[in-house]
Amino acid sequence: MTAEDFAARIAAAYASEGASIDIGRAVLDGTTHPDAVVQVPLAMCNRHGLIAGATGTGKTVTLQLLAEQLSSAGVPVFTADIKGDLSGLVKAATPGERITRRVEELELQYTPAGSPVQFWALGGEGPGVPVRASVSSFGPQLLAKVLGANETQTSSLSLVFYYADQQGLPLLDLVDLVDLLKFLVSDEGKAELKGIGGLSSQTAGVLLRKLVELLQQDAELFFGEPEVTVADLMRVDADGRGVVSCLELADVQDRPKLFSTFLMWLLAELFEHLPEAGDLDQPKLVFFFDEAHLLFDGASKEFVDQVAQTVRLIRSKGVGVFFVTQLPDDVPDEVLAQLGNRVQHGLRAYTPRDAKALKAAVSTYPKTDDYDLEEALTQLGIGEAIVTTLADNGAPTPVAWTKVRPPQSQIGAVDPAEVLALAQASEPWATYVTEVDRESARELLAARMGVTLPPPTPAPTEPPVVRPDLPPPPAGAYPPEPSPGDLVRDSGLDAEAFDPAPAPESHSRAKAGPKGPPGRATRVEPAPRRKGGTKAKKDDDNAVTDFLKSREGRATVNNVVRGVFDLLKKKG
Repeated sequence: MTAEDFAARIAAAYASEGASIDIGRAVLDGTTHPDAVVQVPLAMCNRHGLIAGATGTGKTVTLQLLAEQLSSAGVPVFTADIKGDLSGLVKAATPGERITRRVEELELQYTPAGSPVQFWALGGEGPGVPVRASVSSFGPQLLAKVLGANETQTSSLSLVFYYADQQGLPLLDLVDLVDLLKFLVSDEGKAELKGIGGLSSQTAGVLLRKLVELLQQDAELFFGEPEVTVADLMRVDADGRGVVSCLELADVQDRPKLFSTFLMWLLAELFEHLPEAGDLDQPKLVFFFDEAHLLFDGASKEFVDQVAQTVRLIRSKGVGVFFVTQLPDDVPDEVLAQLGNRVQHGLRAYTPRDAKALKAAVSTYPKTDDYDLEEALTQLGIGEAIVTTLADNGAPTPVAWTKVRPPQSQIGAVDPAEVLALAQASEPWATYVTEVDRESARELLAARMGVTLPPPTPAPTEPPVVRPDLPPPPAGAYPPEPSPGDLVRDSGLDAEAFDPAPAPESHSRAKAGPKGPPGRATRVEPAPRRKGGTKAKKDDDNAVTDFLKSREGRATVNNVVRGVFDLLKKKG
């Protein structure tokens, strides 16, 4: 077979009658063929896909390339930005030597351009419009995944959610769930649950302890209202370009279980609210699920089945899902089987697990006489990939070693201060920046038991900023930070319900009332709700210590240290 025959065959196999997303140009025996265009039809982008490869091989740039072309075609995009690199989508590229060389090699028409980007951040943790979800809409299955709950605990959590729904007790934030758990194991609550199965003190204690761990990750920021709407994730600008919703996760990348499950919640929301659409000329939305292995790490079979069902069925609602990860086997087989479009960057067989993953990856590709895939996958350079997509008729295209074209937007991060300014200037900022604290389970349970709740601590209006060149974070961005034993000490449960043992009562801020005689109800005091980020004062009344331990205090210390180092650099 001649080189001309190869180029013609690849070009014909990847040709599309309608609009398409250009991935790059095919390579054979080290020679790039500019006529051998490797692309995926726009109509096939809701058949889902996989972008995989070792660190540094070009996965994020490929994601950026696909996102900007989808946007240009009028398709809204949602993507998680784990390291902040994707913020460059908003700016036109400044071509350097590498980009210029790749453009000339592939014989491309190249015009630098940015895309319309809406920056979001989980609960305001990072430079973006705050994104929140109510505990109730998050649901027991996803919350159990975040908590690392076992089957029994997940079942008990489902019972709690069911009870809340039947009794009209809205679960908006984690404090609502904590107070409801405390109530259900009190003398008053046990009687109410008796008819539907009951809840053991031991299981409730474990769930409360897990909630404490979650609160220590500032998770309270992510739960509440107003919730982001599907409409705000599927916008088109005045020029007809799809808006790229970029969820900035650099500030929360150390909490992978939380943000990966939050992404799954967003996908489930899309599935629940979008109507059936059938086969469309282009998707309504394409959802990029970065660091996908985090979602499935330690997941139960039931959870994986739920994800697989969502991915399988959401196609008919016009949504495409691309999973982005390092190894193909990071994604369970039930989900991997749904991914028809594959962009596999280089794999490195440095460990036995890598070698096994390499063989598994080869087995999932269509057979080819053009390459030894097992060898090719280990020889791919940066910005090169083994690609197969779905043609217009839904059949897999031939495998093509592809040099990926460079994106037209900036490769690399934009200054976080600029990202924050863009977020503050966007239309959704006014809608979502202020958390709404309406009446929920906590207030309703307190009224039922005749308990007077303490007023919420007001949020600081001006968070302290030491360096004037750094923009202040939005008001309310600082999370509350209870101590590890706060909820345990507030729970009102027996000591044996907890492991490790509860903290001494002498440090308790709010205890349950003393137990009465047998048969008498015990009143459970709800835990104080703290909103906006001001840390409640500890019992020792040491306000300075409390401030330095708070998120505001840590931010102040970090800014001071950074400022000192800047001064030292200037003097040096």
